[in-house]
Amino acid sequence: MQRLQDKVAIVTGAAQGIGWGTALKFMQEGAKVALWDINKEKGNAVVQEFTNQGYECVFQQVNTIHFQEVEEACKAVMAKFGRIDILVNNAGITRDATLKKMTPEQWSQVLDVNLTGVFNCTKAVYPYMEANAYGRIINASSVVGLSGNFGQSNYAATKAGLLGMTQSWAREFGRKGITVNAVAPGFIATEMVSTIPEKVLDMFRSKTPLGRLGQVEEVANVYCFLASDEASFITGTTISVDGGVTV
Repeated sequence: MQRLQDKVAIVTGAAQGIGWGTALKFMQEGAKVALWDINKEKGNAVVQEFTNQGYECVFQQVNTIHFQEVEEACKAVMAKFGRIDILVNNAGITRDATLKKMTPEQWSQVLDVNLTGVFNCTKAVYPYMEANAYGRIINASSVVGLSGNFGQSNYAATKAGLLGMTQSWAREFGRKGITVNAVAPGFIATEMVSTIPEKVLDMFRSKTPLGRLGQVEEVANVYCFLASDEASFITGTTISVDGGVTV
């Protein structure tokens, strides 16, 4: 039996990268998936690709910083699939700059998406999980949230903040049958990384004990484990998928 057979999952930021890989992995394991992203063109193309392969999924254009928009999207998922079992809060952005050069707008943009967006999605999904006395919530943090990074004080603050939110929600939701965990990826080979100069990528590799970048599927595998009943007694924890960079 597939690990996520007949489960219904929402994956945010699912039009590319780790979100895309997670949606695919979940469907390979039997889940029905609602892919949320602000990029309508990419999102529709991805869903077409997946449905052509026989998977059951739907794309919804959702800007997670707007709570009412998220609520309406949840209602649409319920109307389509009848339940919500899994939420992967994967959507996130960067607006990198040193503190000296960072604008208040750059600070606010990252907090709006990376923290408020996660709050909005979790708050909107929670009542449906509570009603079923079952749920899996997974928050995408980062190694930057564990150790900081030059020129990323806004991003690091949000990814560290997610760890506190994860632990708080684990305490709040546990008796309702809902687990809440975080995953902290390291340097992963995504579309975003493809724009980085090779010299910088070599530096990333040199900082990683395993000597390479991680693959999208390696992160998606951990998301899948946490979303499955195999992880039913794991909550409030953070799993680093970083090749040892935080050792």
